Amino acid sequence: MDNHDSINRQKKGVSSFTLHDPETIFREIKLKEGDSFLDLGCGAGDYAFYASRIVGLSGVVYAIDKWPEVISMITSKVISRGISNIKAMPCDITASLPLEDSSIDVCLLATVLHIPDVVQNIKNLLKEIRRILKSEGRIVVIEIKKEEMPFGPPMHLRLSPYDTESMISSNGFTKIRLTDLGYSYMIQFERR
Repeated sequence: MDNHDSINRQKKGVSSFTLHDPETIFREIKLKEGDSFLDLGCGAGDYAFYASRIVGLSGVVYAIDKWPEVISMITSKVISRGISNIKAMPCDITASLPLEDSSIDVCLLATVLHIPDVVQNIKNLLKEIRRILKSEGRIVVIEIKKEEMPFGPPMHLRLSPYDTESMISSNGFTKIRLTDLGYSYMIQFERR
């Protein structure tokens, strides 16, 4: 898939968000009012918009994606809906993240880890996530299962829960919980 195809998919709102019940996800990650939530590689921003209702006016949601066109779409939605707690920013997530040290309670990576650029730069990405997470902060990873399905990334790019846990645990995090979401899975990690 070339860059143009990826942008078009995101503009059309193709998202893993529609594959599972967001109430289950946010209940499992225990996001609460006043939290700071980062949707890293946010795509259409579905998780960010859902999280904004939970964290309320005393919290903040950051939606970060590589594609300025996607961020522009999210910003337009934020303005048109009168939402004041979402900050959408373009950024290559494999580079430095534009957030302050120890500022994030929950960092979500929903169907992001399998992307080849991300895999190649995983050490730097996790170093940056570690920098921006609060001491009790968590990483939440959602990935499509490594099974034959008519959607999702090609099989050779998919990560099993074991692959995901190995990748993140070897970079200074400890698995807290694995949750089966049907077509996908979610793993939560905390800093070691």
